[in-house]
Amino acid sequence: MRQFVVPQFIDVEDKIFGPITTRQFLIVLVAGLILFICYKLADITLFIFLVVVIGGSATILAFLKVNGQGFHYFLLNIVQTLRRPSLRIWNKIYTKSQLLEYIKIGQVEAPEIIAPVQRISYNRIRDLSLTVNTGGYFNPEE
Repeated sequence: MRQFVVPQFIDVEDKIFGPITTRQFLIVLVAGLILFICYKLADITLFIFLVVVIGGSATILAFLKVNGQGFHYFLLNIVQTLRRPSLRIWNKIYTKSQLLEYIKIGQVEAPEIIAPVQRISYNRIRDLSLTVNTGGYFNPEE
């Protein structure tokens, strides 16, 4: 039989410098480049403000974890929740008589009627379990 190497810890990100992952390094690098451009183009007061805003945002995005997930996943979950709320309210616009009328006309298909499942007694389940466990040697029906 052939043996295969099974990858483990696939949810752990690759480290570049000590504890810094690739994602964290790229976020800090991009923020540093943006701040360098701002340093060359803006005056000192605007630059200090931008360092606080951009540097703080990059630090939060790179290093903060909420519930064991990166902050960017947390932000994506917030945006998805705000765009698509989970509270569903059903607006019933037809009465039962209207639905029956639509079924007669043929606009709506009638639902299939499902027969209720018969309940099996505890003793029957115990006997079946004993039959399975003994490999069929014990059969209480005999």
